[in-house]
Amino acid sequence: MKACPTHLPDVLLIEPRVFGDSRGFFAETWNQDVFNQTVGQNIRFVQDNHSRSARGVLRGLHFQLPPHAQGKLVRCVAGAVFDVAVDIRRSSPNFGRWVGVELSADNHKQLWIPPGFAHGFLVLSESADFLYKTTDTYAPQAEGAVRWDDPEIGIAWPDVGAAPLLADKDLKAPLLADAPRLFD
Repeated sequence: MKACPTHLPDVLLIEPRVFGDSRGFFAETWNQDVFNQTVGQNIRFVQDNHSRSARGVLRGLHFQLPPHAQGKLVRCVAGAVFDVAVDIRRSSPNFGRWVGVELSADNHKQLWIPPGFAHGFLVLSESADFLYKTTDTYAPQAEGAVRWDDPEIGIAWPDVGAAPLLADKDLKAPLLADAPRLFD
């Protein structure tokens, strides 16, 4: 497993070792000790989630606040997505900055998104299966979101040929500047 830094401190692109031949491939996608050594801290995951979405579905930008803040290790196991993390820590010099990467079944890459970041993704393929581990369980009372198209954040979402398909809660999410609760 190799960690590649992104331009946002603490958000890491993880590249597992993949062994392929004419029969297919093998990859170790999760190893607690190796992951902790890679990110330089002791991370404990408590929940795994799996979503399937059609082309053009945009999920996000979501987060959970303390005491249920979530770190996420995300990957796409079928299809391809454009995955985004946004720094929502008000005290951070990177507040409001974002990083985006393509995660796909072909590239096997994963993204480590620690607590303090909003997360979202846009499906680029006909469909995508997206898996993620979280460091805390889902807690609706701690749930938050910011607008996927906030002009102050300025995410350069790829063009998928039509307007993104969004859940009602994502359509109604506030701009970052208007979010009632964020990380300090």
